Amino acid sequence: MPLLTDPAAIAGLVAREIRTGSRDGAPTKIAVARRAYPTDQADLWDALTNVERIPRWFLPVSGDLSVGGHYQIEGNASGVVEQCEPPQRFAVTWEMGPQVSWLDVSLATTDGGTLLELVHEAHVDPELWTQFGPGAIGVGWDLALMGLGLHISTREEVDQAVAMTFPATPEGVEFIRASALSWAGAAIADGDDSAAAHRAAEQTVGFYTVAPEESPES
Repeated sequence: MPLLTDPAAIAGLVAREIRTGSRDGAPTKIAVARRAYPTDQADLWDALTNVERIPRWFLPVSGDLSVGGHYQIEGNASGVVEQCEPPQRFAVTWEMGPQVSWLDVSLATTDGGTLLELVHEAHVDPELWTQFGPGAIGVGWDLALMGLGLHISTREEVDQAVAMTFPATPEGVEFIRASALSWAGAAIADGDDSAAAHRAAEQTVGFYTVAPEESPES
């Protein structure tokens, strides 16, 4: 995969934060990822919201992307578009099976490019958090943000077959470990126990780096 001569440095392009919150009277964890891209706000907005362009770096999306509309990401989440303020911000529900969480993405112009902030809020599953920590969500978003960066930099379509096998490669393992450890650091800054956070990070690395042919059926 191009532009990954230093996977840890690529992972380091993302600034990560964990916040503890609440929604509907129940505790939540809020994962925040920020990354700057070397393009203008209109182009980055188009890459994020144009159904013809999204599959070039992520996955095909179908449905109605207007406010109130339902969308479906192929083989992944679905949800409802709750807010859309082009070219600055959109917010959607992120639904996988019975689990509903909330995704908010905003863009801001910076010197030399555009800053993307992704905020994903989910109700706390104590067992899942103990096992994987924020990496369960965060590493997946880091992989997506990496794909977006490759697309923005090369103007090419990310090869999905290569993307699927990337996590099990040496470069992929290095990227995912750097990502998971950084998310662990963010959780520690929010108050998590250091040893527990690092154990969860290693569990996350193991989860993401299993080769596709070895993955258990869902």
